[in-house]
Amino acid sequence: MDNYETEVNAISTIERICLKFHAVARQLRARHSNRQTLEIEDEYDVQDLMHALLKINFDDIRPEEWTPSNSGGSARVDFLLKKEKIVIEIKKTRTSLKPSEIGAQLLVDIARYRQHPDCELLFCFIYDPEGIIGNPIGFERDLENSGSDLKVRTIVGPKG
Repeated sequence: MDNYETEVNAISTIERICLKFHAVARQLRARHSNRQTLEIEDEYDVQDLMHALLKINFDDIRPEEWTPSNSGGSARVDFLLKKEKIVIEIKKTRTSLKPSEIGAQLLVDIARYRQHPDCELLFCFIYDPEGIIGNPIGFERDLENSGSDLKVRTIVGPKG
């Protein structure tokens, strides 16, 4: 398999995980005999479940890799799929965080990840179980067409 096919397969796999993420999170709440479960309450919970789901298809998942310093600061990426050269950034909506603030955070991330030596694609997943982002398709398109030379793929889920 050549690099292009590998990248297409990896992107397709990550897209499927993101699109099914909410269904998996809901299913985890319906435990046998009311056993304890993982409640998705914040961004760290989303990251934990995403990490587990990524392990199904990817062997080398590096959580919280540092980005190169940019304007005196660096940040940690949520996940780096080193072989595939894909960085995955995760956000979770909440009432105290406006969609415009999430967008601004991701635009800063896009600028940072452009300089990461192992990032050829930035995959942004915004988990929005309460539907706070009123126009998820527009939100995705705006980030994907942010004017950066870095390829960006964005999924807001669930939709509708």
